[in-house]
Amino acid sequence: MKIDRLIGILSILLQQKKVTAPYLAGKFEVSRRTINRDIEALCRAGIPLVTTQGAGGGISIMDGYSIDKTLLTSSDMQAILAGLRSLDSVAGSSRYQQLMDKLSPEHSEILTSSQHILIDLSSWYKSSLAPKIELIQAAIERKELIEFEYYAPGTEGKRKIEPYLLVFQWASWYVWGYCPKRRDYRMFKLNRMPEVKSTGEKFEARELPEFKIEKETVFPALVSVKALFEPSFKWRLIEEYGPESFQVQEDGRLLFQFGFMDKESIFGWILSFADHAELLEPVGLREELKKLLCSMQKKYESGE
Repeated sequence: MKIDRLIGILSILLQQKKVTAPYLAGKFEVSRRTINRDIEALCRAGIPLVTTQGAGGGISIMDGYSIDKTLLTSSDMQAILAGLRSLDSVAGSSRYQQLMDKLSPEHSEILTSSQHILIDLSSWYKSSLAPKIELIQAAIERKELIEFEYYAPGTEGKRKIEPYLLVFQWASWYVWGYCPKRRDYRMFKLNRMPEVKSTGEKFEARELPEFKIEKETVFPALVSVKALFEPSFKWRLIEEYGPESFQVQEDGRLLFQFGFMDKESIFGWILSFADHAELLEPVGLREELKKLLCSMQKKYESGE
């Protein structure tokens, strides 16, 4: 990826006073012409690079230009590197580790991320997730439309979008892009698409709005819930909704209050506690849950 190379070239120049184009070409396994284009791109980005010819010549950062040369030794950069390497846990490759190794093997202690930070972004679906991420990443770089069958609560069907961002949010991977049919930007969960295909159709990149998706927008709290839980499930309420979501009652039980998207989410969650939870409000949903439980009981009784 070009952006990887640009970061790599700048990182090397931060550590070494002067390098040659052949040296950089060898480091990143590309042609000298590609390196020359990268140098031009860095200059256009505002980095004042100087190229000198002849014996002792090479590429360097202009004298007097202030750049923090301790950048790669800072704790912030180490955390960033840990985050970059964590992408290998889902990409099915070691591209980011290889990038860091190529930058400066003789200063590996500088580029090694903090030993006490380990980020693993993979999931139980890694075998199916990694190919999707690779395909979408390639489509974003080539500016090609992607299409997929999408399955979500209350809807399913074929979608085609202009992909712009791969997003890891709310413990899941998403692709964010422009949907020509809806004429708006949408975010799709990768685990809800069995497979993704690149159509080969090119699109003209748009001037993107700021990517800002609030949890309340995607998961609106439309139904206010009140329920009682056994004390032994305090750990789960804290883990899933935080310690502010409940109050301890005199008998030790936990009075839980929170907002949910819909009744299906409420029923599924409450039932996951078996008989250790009791839905109190809304009263209407409590009655619906009661009927659901009676229906389930009859189904199991008829199977005896």
